[in-house]
Amino acid sequence: MKSKKSPPSPKQPEDAFAAVLSMRRLADKLEQKAVVEALKQGWTWAKIAEALDVSKQAAHKKHAAFVKAQK
Repeated sequence: MKSKKSPPSPKQPEDAFAAVLSMRRLADKLEQKAVVEALKQGWTWAKIAEALDVSKQAAHKKHAAFVKAQK
């Protein structure tokens, strides 16, 4: 059985920042793919924005170019 790896300690800032950056990049990729899929399923920008807890304009501004590039 694998043991769970603990996150880097804030007492090791270089490792902690590297982990934060990695998680942000992963979260951004997941968010982009989820937005594309939601639109394919007929979600509105308003519904996507609500799910992301941002304004419709903020969701559109952040993701519209990526969505357009996927077509």
